Amino acid sequence: MVLNYIWIAFFLIAFVVAACKLLFLGDTEVFTQIINASFDSAKNGFEISLGLTGVLTLWLGIMKIGERGGVIESFARLGSPVFSKLFPDIPKGHPATGSIFMNLSANLLGLDNAATPMGLKAMQQLQELNPEKETASNPMIMFLCINASGLTLIPITIMMYRVQMGAANPSDVFLPIMLTTFSSTIIAIIAVCIKQKINILQRNLLLFFGGLIALIGGLVCLFISMPQETVSLYSTLFANALLFTIICGFIIAGIRKKINVYDSFIEGAKDGFKTAITIIPYLVAILVGIGVFRASGAMDYIIGGVEHGVAALGMNTDFVGALPTMIMKPLSGSGARGLMLDAMATYGADSFVGRLASIVQGSTDTTFYVVALYFGSVGIRNTRYTISCSLLADLAGAIAAVTMAYLFFG
Repeated sequence: MVLNYIWIAFFLIAFVVAACKLLFLGDTEVFTQIINASFDSAKNGFEISLGLTGVLTLWLGIMKIGERGGVIESFARLGSPVFSKLFPDIPKGHPATGSIFMNLSANLLGLDNAATPMGLKAMQQLQELNPEKETASNPMIMFLCINASGLTLIPITIMMYRVQMGAANPSDVFLPIMLTTFSSTIIAIIAVCIKQKINILQRNLLLFFGGLIALIGGLVCLFISMPQETVSLYSTLFANALLFTIICGFIIAGIRKKINVYDSFIEGAKDGFKTAITIIPYLVAILVGIGVFRASGAMDYIIGGVEHGVAALGMNTDFVGALPTMIMKPLSGSGARGLMLDAMATYGADSFVGRLASIVQGSTDTTFYVVALYFGSVGIRNTRYTISCSLLADLAGAIAAVTMAYLFFG
């Protein structure tokens, strides 16, 4: 229901802004730009789904082998002490716990191509437990909000973009990004725990988050002492080696269980293909709404208004140059990435705005894309408070990004 209202708002606001630009500014191209943006966004949504087809087919096939080989069950037992507290409605030992564990682990390591299929598999398993098939269940909401908060330990992609844009020290945003994305994830979990009346002060949760903080601190100490080339080399090597190890491990587990590994892969791969087809309408719908909103100029007016308001309050306006990336981030991943690159090209990769835009890009995931993708794959229409909690995490990430930018580079 919330997504429905937001989608309608995109179009109505875009129409009002476009009509005003035509009547008062004589902009005769605005409606042409909106229509072109809608077509381009529809094409982009289809191409994204098409690109996911091969990845989904591969990884859901591998996941089926892991499921029949008992690996998913082992992951479920491994994650049970923490996930039983965050996801109390999931039965103990259910395969969904293992899929969630693998998805979040892949996200932490920046393995996007593996994380998405694992996440979609988790959503399908959670849907099996869901008594109301068109309404998001509590575990689904917790899972989606953690995903939307975008917790990643190694933001290798952003550092690579900074290399391409000529940054003197591309990894100087590593620590600020890590602290920012951790902040947004904590806010997302706390918000959902409050809504679902989950006690976040439980011993297992405190130990888990304490261990995560220690891990992040250790990685920070390790990486800040290494040159950028070494960080990129080791993180990429580790991620790819881990990915292939997972694939081989699943196959070996299937052999030990004496299952037909090939047939299991084919069965899972068929599910991946079906899932990719299912999500096309949902992605096209949300991306067209966002594209129309951008093309109308509504985004520019919002940014301009904020800049004038901040200046009127006598506050520092250095961060405003990165505001387009902040606003675009929940709406469009590719749009936010383009705005980040534009900020670095306009102000310089090592400027305050260039660094802040990089931190923002790594702070959270793309909320509306994640919601449309994951809920669309299982036909959820009523998202309940998923979007509000995710946007709260986005806001926390944006505030933390600005704070970290002033702290480290201000």
